[in-house]
Amino acid sequence: MESEWSRLRIDQVAEKVAMGPFGSSIKVSTFVPIGVPVISGQHLHGTRLEDSKYNFITPEHAEKLKNANVYRGDVIFTHAGNIGQVAYIPPCSKYDRYVISQRQFFMRCNKTLIKPSFVTYYFKTHEGQHKLLANSSPSGVPSIAQPVTYLRSIEIPVPPLLVQEAIACILGAFDDKIELNRRMNRTLEEMAQAIFKSWFVDFDPVRAKADGRDTGLPSEIADLFPDGFEESEMGEIPKGWSSTSFTDSIEVIGGGTPKRSSSEYWGGSIPWFSVVDTPADGEVFAISTKQTVTQLGIDNSSARILPVGTTIISARGTVGNLALVGVPMAMNQSCYGLRDQRNLKGYFLYFATEAVVDTLRQRGHGSVFNTITRDTLHSLRVASPPDEVASAFERVVQSLMLRLLVSQQESRTLAALRDSLLPKLISGELRVPDAERIAERVV
Repeated sequence: MESEWSRLRIDQVAEKVAMGPFGSSIKVSTFVPIGVPVISGQHLHGTRLEDSKYNFITPEHAEKLKNANVYRGDVIFTHAGNIGQVAYIPPCSKYDRYVISQRQFFMRCNKTLIKPSFVTYYFKTHEGQHKLLANSSPSGVPSIAQPVTYLRSIEIPVPPLLVQEAIACILGAFDDKIELNRRMNRTLEEMAQAIFKSWFVDFDPVRAKADGRDTGLPSEIADLFPDGFEESEMGEIPKGWSSTSFTDSIEVIGGGTPKRSSSEYWGGSIPWFSVVDTPADGEVFAISTKQTVTQLGIDNSSARILPVGTTIISARGTVGNLALVGVPMAMNQSCYGLRDQRNLKGYFLYFATEAVVDTLRQRGHGSVFNTITRDTLHSLRVASPPDEVASAFERVVQSLMLRLLVSQQESRTLAALRDSLLPKLISGELRVPDAERIAERVV
C-alpha cells in the first residue's frame, strides 16, 4: 500500500533536471534535413515519446546545446504552452540522442531508485497533474514558473522497484496496444495518401493512358480518367479538369470561443476543438477534446457545430495542423472548418487540404508560416477533377478510413481504462494481481 511506500522529492531521485535552450537558440533557420531531432509538444501526447515528424539540427549545433540533450530514459515535460504534458523516451526509441525545444524541460532518473515509466505515469494522475501545475499561470501563454526548481521540490510516492516495474508493465500493456493501433493507423493513412498523390498530384492514371499502359485500376475507375493533358494557367493538367481556386467548391467556416466568465457555457456535452486537440501522429480523426461547451455557449458565440467529415485546419499559432471531424464538435477562432459542398464524405477534401499545406510549406522553403487566412486559401490554385473522380477516390479509401476511425476509437477506450487504473495502482488502492487480471481480459 502507498502508506508503506517512501515519499521522496524529485531532487532525491533525479540525477539531473534541466531546461531546454533559450528561445533564439533553435529557430527555423537552424533546421536541416537530417541530424539530431528536436522534441516539441507534438511529440508528448502519450506516455512514451511519439517518435516521428521531427525538425532536425546539426550534431554540431546540438553539441552547443549540450544541457538540452536528452537520451533514452529521460522524462520530458512541457513548461510553456500545453503545460501538463509528460512523456519518457523509451528504450526502443528511433534515435540515440535528441534535443528538447525551448518549451520543454527534462528529468534524468536515478534508476536505482525510480523508473522513468513510473515517474511519467505518476505525473499523468490527477494528483501528479495537480502538483505539476500548482505553480503555473494561465494568463497569456500558460506556463510553469521556475519549472526546474519547482519540479525538484515536488514529493512523489516511491514504491519498491519491483512494484514500480509491475505497475509500469500493466499500464504499458495498454500503451503497447495503443502504439500498435497507431502504427496500423499510420499505414492506413499512408495508403490513402499514396492513392491521392497518384491520382491528383502525379496524375499517374492519366500518364499511363497517354502512354498506352495499363493504369492498374479497375476499368470502371480507369474510364473516369482522360488519356492526355491540356494547358492551363497552372501548366499541364488532365484534359477536362479545371484550374480553380482551392475554395471554389468549399465552405470555409470560422470558429469561436464562448465567454469564459459564463460558467453555463462550459463543461457541456459538445466537444470544443483547439490546436491542442490536433490528432497525434498515426491519427486523423478528432473524436474528443480537452474542453467541452454547452449548446447555450454555442448559441451565444460565433462558434458553430461542425458535422462529421469536416476538415479542421489550424490557421494561427501552430499553423497547418489538420483534423478530420469524427463526431460533431465546435472549434475556436484559431481554426477554420472546411466543408465540401459536393456532398462528398470529406476524405477527398482532407487529403486535398494536406496537399495545399505542403504547397504552402514549400513556398516558405519548409519554414513555419505564421497564419492562414481565407485569402490564403482562395489564392491557391488546384487541378480540380470532375465530381465522379473525387467520388471514386472516396469509395476507394472509405474502408481504409473507417478502419482507422474504429482503431482510434478502440485506442481511446483503452486509454480511458488505463487512466482509470492508473491512480488506483499508483496509490496502492488496486493490487497489482487484480490489475493484471483486468489487463489480461482487455488487451
